[in-house]
Amino acid sequence: MPPPQPTLFVPHGAPTFALRPGAAGAALVAMANSLPRPRAIVIASAHWDSDVPVVGFADRPETVHDFWGFPEALYEIRYPATGCREAAEEVVAVLTTAGFPAQKDADRGLDHGAWVPLRRMFPDADVPVIPLSMPSRGGPQAALALGRALAPLAARGFLIMASGNVTHNLRDYQRAYQSGGETPPYVREFPAWLADKLAAQDIDALLDYRRQSPGGAQAHPSEEHFLPLFLALGAAGDGAHAERFHAGIDDYVIAMDAYRFLQHKAANA
Repeated sequence: MPPPQPTLFVPHGAPTFALRPGAAGAALVAMANSLPRPRAIVIASAHWDSDVPVVGFADRPETVHDFWGFPEALYEIRYPATGCREAAEEVVAVLTTAGFPAQKDADRGLDHGAWVPLRRMFPDADVPVIPLSMPSRGGPQAALALGRALAPLAARGFLIMASGNVTHNLRDYQRAYQSGGETPPYVREFPAWLADKLAAQDIDALLDYRRQSPGGAQAHPSEEHFLPLFLALGAAGDGAHAERFHAGIDDYVIAMDAYRFLQHKAANA
């Protein structure tokens, strides 16, 4: 049996993160190099939303370029991932056991929320990848519950990665992409609040972030890019210990904070 894995929340930034990885990219590489070899990677991306959890079963998931208007070099990138149907069946099994009506998708590829961090962290594409949809309809509470359903997999050597961003205001990004500018206060205030609440294991405040945090609603006009953090937190089990292994800002408005979550026993070992 492979050794247990932590769970990760990783940023995927703007698509140009694939070309300009910077400090956040270096942090992802260092984290990947510190991990025991995973049996498989389950990656939940903010860019695959669905009504119920869907598990990808493709033997060779395609590299999906689900963005427009960016440098041509981005569209030439391919990440030659392989799937694993046996591992995907285990994902379906734990979700079904937890009461989720999980579905299978034999054709789903890897959107940029998945392949951008995977390409940086596992450049040899030598670990099977199982994409998982990230239903947004139930909000943070449902995302946390979905993560908790996946927790047994981490103990079996599956690396559970959730890909999003700590701030994601598309209008502010488009404005900054076109003309630059200054970083709005919420891009610093909200990540700092998040780090404090995660360190305090204040789950109630985190779930109520839109009311309790400074700038939470502005950081996330829609929630899909923040919900993966709750999945990663839940997948580490109750009492998980959060370690922020990168903090920084790209493109003026995208907080690139990354977290490792350790199960309670591992954190106290």
